[in-house]
Amino acid sequence: MTRVGIIGAGNVAARHADVLSGFPDVAIAGIADTDPHRAEALASKHDTPAYGGHADLLDAGGLDAVYVCVPPFAHGNPERDVLSCNLPIFVEKPLSLDLQTAEMIASEIERRSLPSAVGHHWRYLDIVRQARDLLDGRPVRLALGHWLDKVPPVGWWLDRTMSGGQIVEQAVHVLDLARLLVGEVTMVHAVPADDAAGDEVDRATAAVMRFAGGTPGLLATSCLLAHKHRVGLEVCADGIALELSETRLLVDGERVIEDDGQAKTRVDREFVNAVQGKDADVRVPYGEALRTHRLALALARSAAERRPVMLDG
Repeated sequence: MTRVGIIGAGNVAARHADVLSGFPDVAIAGIADTDPHRAEALASKHDTPAYGGHADLLDAGGLDAVYVCVPPFAHGNPERDVLSCNLPIFVEKPLSLDLQTAEMIASEIERRSLPSAVGHHWRYLDIVRQARDLLDGRPVRLALGHWLDKVPPVGWWLDRTMSGGQIVEQAVHVLDLARLLVGEVTMVHAVPADDAAGDEVDRATAAVMRFAGGTPGLLATSCLLAHKHRVGLEVCADGIALELSETRLLVDGERVIEDDGQAKTRVDREFVNAVQGKDADVRVPYGEALRTHRLALALARSAAERRPVMLDG
């Protein structure tokens, strides 16, 4: 039985706990959150101990792996402490508010040769596999990404110093998919709407990206809406146009392929397989997620500094 600890007890942690509790070879060994009531609520649902902080969870021992599901501003210390216990780690995106913290964590994971994974579950969509098959031999010539949505119902989200902004906190999923289907990005130029005050997140951003092979890309984000309007990635290649969301693939504007809905289960199952030493299809280990994080931070920096930013392709 693989014993998993969970740091964080918010909505994403609850989703992982539900998935993990459905695996016959996994036991949730404890849940920690700085809000003791929230920790207790999720822990009681899964009949496991609740802890007021991650240090207490780690001190209790008996863990085989740990999930870190904390807000963007809280990353850093939990990962450091988990790795100091030499435990495999699953980290929910975004990795951090800055690059230095994420690079430190990546270096420590590599130094210790520990299994790791990051919650870019879009990589496990069955429709993504089908999109790659359709694009085989046809390089993408244009990429269009969107995240047009509402403000999430958490108090810290509108504060850029706590969430990192919409590109870092939400649209990073679309950026990760763009890297997978198109390639690395060498230049970004993001233009924000001039309506944010102080440390508030930009309510809308438009960005141009240049991929290493010369392909141009666009990204549009907004949190002005009352509901999720449009989230996904469109790509155009010779003779074909694909539009991907989290639930479906649209081919040439006509043929709809629905996803099988198993991506959020697969991402957890493959990490557990890796922890158990089995053959595992971990598609986004921490080091791979770090490349997407660099791209998201470059876009956020470009928007803040009102200028293009170059990246290594």
